[in-house]
Order: sequence, then structure tokens, then C-alpha cells
Amino acid sequence: MATPRRAGLPADVWRSLFRVGLGAYWLYFGAQKWPAPYGLAPHGIGWMQPLMEQAARVNPVPGLHDLLVAVVLPNWELFATAQAVAETTVGVLLILGLATRAAALVATLLALNVSLTVAFTVADPGLRWLYYLPLLAGLEVFVNGAGALAVDRTRAVPAWLRS
Repeated sequence: MATPRRAGLPADVWRSLFRVGLGAYWLYFGAQKWPAPYGLAPHGIGWMQPLMEQAARVNPVPGLHDLLVAVVLPNWELFATAQAVAETTVGVLLILGLATRAAALVATLLALNVSLTVAFTVADPGLRWLYYLPLLAGLEVFVNGAGALAVDRTRAVPAWLRS
């Protein structure tokens, strides 16, 4: 009787590379919101206000449209800053492989936020998949973990930071 075969090291390394790629994705978008000269163009969060206004205007999700108009738009700077901090934090944690499952869960929630708001500003439904794919990627990392190449696999990391 043959013993079941584990995926092994190549699959574990692939999980690590996938996690790092997802982290780079979120760090890239977080860096667009950093103030000059630190971030990538466009600098700061000011460019997000018109995007948030458009997202609130065209959003077809019942209840979410009202929430965007009544809560998010009047406080857009707070929400844009929180988005930038969350994207940057998630990106760094995923790249390092530290608190991976928690970071992947937050990445999934960030992607859900973008999928339910900004994705509707895109006229082409086919392009909306570019907003939906990070949602699936975050779930994949949450379910499968950090992979072989992760800081949280070392003994120096406290247990509460491991995935």
C-alpha cells in the first residue's frame, strides 16, 4: 500500500513566493498614498477624494451606497489614511511572513472593501476582476499559510506573531 505523498518543499516555497507577491501588491498600493518624497506617485491621499466620491455616486450595493455617502465621504481623510496604513502594514507583514494569517485576513477585508466600492467605478465588468483577484489571493494565503520562507517560522518570533 502506497503512502500518501505530501506536497513537499517546492509547494511550500511556492506558497512563500505567492505570499510575498501579495505583500508586494499591497505595499505598492499603500506606497501610492504616502506623502512625498517617500511614496510613489500620486503622492498623499488627496487623489483618493474624487475616487471615493465617484465610488459613492455609482455604487449599486443597497445600504453600502448610503454608508459611503453618510459616513465615508464626510470623513474621507480618516478612511483614506486608515486604508494607507492598513495596506502598508499588511504588505510588510506578508512580505516578511510575520503574523501571516492575520495579515492575510486583513488583506482579504481590504480587497473586499475595494471590490465593493472602487470596482464599480470601472465601466468594463471584465476589468473588475482586477479588483476581485486580490480577494481570492488573500483567502489563499489565509487558508494555506506562510510557506517555508517566513520569519514567523523562526523560534525568535513570539507565538502570538506566528500564523
